[in-house]
Amino acid sequence: MSFNVTKMVLPWFFLVGLCFPVSFEVENNSHSLVDQAWALSSESMPLTSNIFVDIAKQQNPAVVSVSAKAKPTKTGSQFRNPGRPGQREQFRDFYDKFFRQQPGPRRDDSPRRGGAGSGFIIDADGHILTNNHVVEGADELLVNLDGDREYTATLIGTDPKTDLALIRINREDGDNTPFPYLRMGDSDKLEVGEWVVAIGNPFGLSHTVTVGVVSAKSRNIGAGAYDEFIQTDASINPGNSGGPLININGEVIGINTAIISGPAGGGNVGIGFAIPVNMAKSILTDLREKGKVIRGWLGVMIQKITPDLAKSFSLADKNGALVGDVIPEGPAAKAGIKRGDVIVKFNGQEVSNMEQLPKIVAQTTPETNVSVVVVRDGKPMTLDVRIAILKDGDVKVAKLPSLDSLGMQGQDITPDLARSLNLDSEEGVLVSDVTAGQSAAEAGIRRGDVITEIDRKPISNMVEYKSSLGTIKKGRTVLFLIQRGGTTIYIAVRIK
Repeated sequence: MSFNVTKMVLPWFFLVGLCFPVSFEVENNSHSLVDQAWALSSESMPLTSNIFVDIAKQQNPAVVSVSAKAKPTKTGSQFRNPGRPGQREQFRDFYDKFFRQQPGPRRDDSPRRGGAGSGFIIDADGHILTNNHVVEGADELLVNLDGDREYTATLIGTDPKTDLALIRINREDGDNTPFPYLRMGDSDKLEVGEWVVAIGNPFGLSHTVTVGVVSAKSRNIGAGAYDEFIQTDASINPGNSGGPLININGEVIGINTAIISGPAGGGNVGIGFAIPVNMAKSILTDLREKGKVIRGWLGVMIQKITPDLAKSFSLADKNGALVGDVIPEGPAAKAGIKRGDVIVKFNGQEVSNMEQLPKIVAQTTPETNVSVVVVRDGKPMTLDVRIAILKDGDVKVAKLPSLDSLGMQGQDITPDLARSLNLDSEEGVLVSDVTAGQSAAEAGIRRGDVITEIDRKPISNMVEYKSSLGTIKKGRTVLFLIQRGGTTIYIAVRIK
């Protein structure tokens, strides 16, 4: 029995440390399923057109079901919730919601269990692109084509940071028949409002086709340093994970990976997310040749520059990435980058915002020297940085605080921040962002406030803040002591 899984992602803010892209292009030859591009216009493509019928017929054969089988451990399931602590309720892991078996001890020889998602073939040799969370922890991979042909598959490479995986169909000896495959498009050329088609296996219903539009581009949903999703209203449900999002030209422009569910969980509510295909293309060579992605590491924790921070740091605008912390003995620390520096240019490329910097660092080959321009005390200066190789532990160290259940982002107060914001001490938690419509904003908490007490208990740092917040039950109204503009006020916040 197979189970469908769709990954839920959660609101997280992120750090630098980043991707090492290698260009990859899928060869377009006689085996390609799409030999002609269509143009959608009022003259050439009326509403009565069968364009979606054509796309479904031509692309369906290259979309597959991917089943992952694994032995449970003695302490329970081999498969774990891919989410992270602090996850918003609406970003629910579908695996746990729909298909999780009751926990409990199992023998090593107990029946195998697993999950299933979707994938799509990218070349005639049978390489398949899917989500990492679909194949994670699998002892055996099965691929089903057309509902009739089933193959085993070999795991070629995985990249948990982008939630992508590359597998290959295992052929019988002497079988050289080319597989049908999909052509990859250019996700950078997507336009909001553009028609898209999602194909996958929701709830085990193979080769389900849904149609929608691109609702937004470069959507940040808190997934991490590579948070740049395509948002679509094409229906995506459990089992769609790893399947293609296809444009009107029949090209793959995204890999379906996550949705937002309703308050009670469940299926699609019209908001789904896909990984841009260009992100996948940038790491395919690494996945194919090395089994993993080699990334460069800068070794800084960065944050968004708000209008208040720009004024406090005497910046002309909000461009750049503010360095909130520097990892000891990391590349940035060795080069002389300090807390409070604003990175405005990296390796000759302008840094317009915080989200851009990880992707720029991602394009840098480790063990190479790059110039980094920072603004310090209102003056630009250029530093020479030797980029290192990112290790898994480096990401954990540089992680920024997440958006909490009250809808705000807090951070520890560094000496530089205290000085620049004219704070009397480093005690407390600085509110660096507040989401409109959430509990904190509705109560009147603002960006730049300093939280010093919760429920009449002192708060010195983020550790104490999270600990205190975690003990408060929903429905309560809690007193926050706030320092604001040289004054101290109490604010009552209702915990929803």
